[in-house]
Amino acid sequence: MRTRRSVRPLHALAGLLLATTVALAGCSGADDSAGGSSKANDEAAAADAGAAEAGVAEGGKQGAGASGSKPSAAPKLPVNRIIRTATLTVQVKDVPKALDEARAATENAGGYVGDETTTRDEEGAEHTRVVLRVPVEKYDDVLAGLQGAGKLLERTAKAQDVTDQVVDVESRITSQRASVARIRELMDQATKLSDVVTLEGELSRREADLEALLAQQASLKDRTSMATITLTLSEKPVVKKPKEDEEPGFLDALAGGWDALVTLLRWIAVVFGAVLPFAAVALVLLLVWLRLLRGRRRTTPGEAEEDSNAARP
Repeated sequence: MRTRRSVRPLHALAGLLLATTVALAGCSGADDSAGGSSKANDEAAAADAGAAEAGVAEGGKQGAGASGSKPSAAPKLPVNRIIRTATLTVQVKDVPKALDEARAATENAGGYVGDETTTRDEEGAEHTRVVLRVPVEKYDDVLAGLQGAGKLLERTAKAQDVTDQVVDVESRITSQRASVARIRELMDQATKLSDVVTLEGELSRREADLEALLAQQASLKDRTSMATITLTLSEKPVVKKPKEDEEPGFLDALAGGWDALVTLLRWIAVVFGAVLPFAAVALVLLLVWLRLLRGRRRTTPGEAEEDSNAARP
């Protein structure tokens, strides 16, 4: 009887321990699964957040690249897309000295001297006209220096925008080069002599067009990179002709009338010179005719007297 009572408590204790172990194992498994799922969710959330931040950063960069760092700043045309020209007339005391100074200023700026013409008027005053080519970066400085060489009488400055023309020429050059390349590829694939001859003629024509475009591009580059200044140096003021919109005065009318009279006399002299040879020939013929007529008049009375004497008995 005692043995049975001692065995039952042992079985009950063993069952209690097993139940406790199973319960603990279930709790730990639940905790592990909950922890794993929460960790996975955290990693996914972190990945999503990182992707969102990367997308925002990339979108910000693209937006910044599209709008620019300074959206309010207006775009400026490049300097080499504008042709700059100027014309100056300056009165100086010594024309050769002022010309040497203008040459030195041009060469120091990296430019060169073009055409040059020097003349003297009836009073011996010297006038020099010279064309200067200077880089556009030094254009304003050189122009200001030339104006200060003496008394400025006249100034004209022009700026011609040829940006569209330059872009058009560059686009046409690109297209023409591609066209030449296609013709050469077709020549490599051609097998008939007639096709080769036709393609050679087409290639020559397109290469000539390409050379013309390249020459035009070089001319535009030269005119946009080098400004042109036409300088006139004079020892005395230049007499300006009246403009068309100005009303003529008494002196203008007097000068016009004198010019008309001189022109008329000149034309009369020209006509007289043209008629003079014919008049001389006509005068000689008239003198010969008068001489013959006088001879006939002298012989006619003598013949009449002889006839009257012969008629007498």
